Amino acid sequence: HSLTMPVDPDILGCAYSALVGIGGLIGYFKAASMPSLIAGLSFGAIIAGGAYQTSQDPKDVRIMLATSGTLAALMGYRVYRTGKWMPAGLVFGLSLLMFARSMSRVLFPPQVLEAASAQVQE
Repeated sequence: HSLTMPVDPDILGCAYSALVGIGGLIGYFKAASMPSLIAGLSFGAIIAGGAYQTSQDPKDVRIMLATSGTLAALMGYRVYRTGKWMPAGLVFGLSLLMFARSMSRVLFPPQVLEAASAQVQE
């Protein structure tokens, strides 16, 4: 495979990736937290790979589903344990939304939605 620009880039996935990565940088610079830096940049990079993957094939959400689900679980637990909604609650909420978006693509694949839309227009 050559790295070519996708026809329909996953804008939400790219934005999610950037926010997670930037969050790791902010955690590092504000609190000198090396774990925040490593986790934020690592998860951000994996999410970027998932966004690229779904840009190439909107039905292939495996990376995005696994990563957003893992991040939602980790950050949800952190909110539960600390009671602090920032920044863990924000990442939890975004991750939950991205997980739901990915699950919707598993349950209702894009080609099924396109076929249903075409039948309605006929």
